[in-house]
Amino acid sequence: MDNQSQLLKGILEGCILLVISRKEVYGYELSERLHQAGLTMVKEGSIYPVLARMQKLKWIKGTMKPSPSGPNRKYYKLTSEGEEALKQFEENWDDIIGAVSQLKGEV
Repeated sequence: MDNQSQLLKGILEGCILLVISRKEVYGYELSERLHQAGLTMVKEGSIYPVLARMQKLKWIKGTMKPSPSGPNRKYYKLTSEGEEALKQFEENWDDIIGAVSQLKGEV
């Protein structure tokens, strides 16, 4: 695994929470949104284990809904626990960004 992948692994849950907080999405749509944001190293298949873990933590809830084309899709939305996890992620992210920016300024 390269350095970028290692770094992303630690923030992927937060990125997924951010996407889901804006709109209910299904797995492929989530993957596309991450790619559109520039996270092209995230493979579609790699998000499903993260989604399953987040469901076990009760951060998200998946609901099967009809698809306009093909089989039903599982759409994900945030729970109240997920909203709290997102809030914590955003606070932690702001702290990290501040610290890294400060360190970059010292170099």
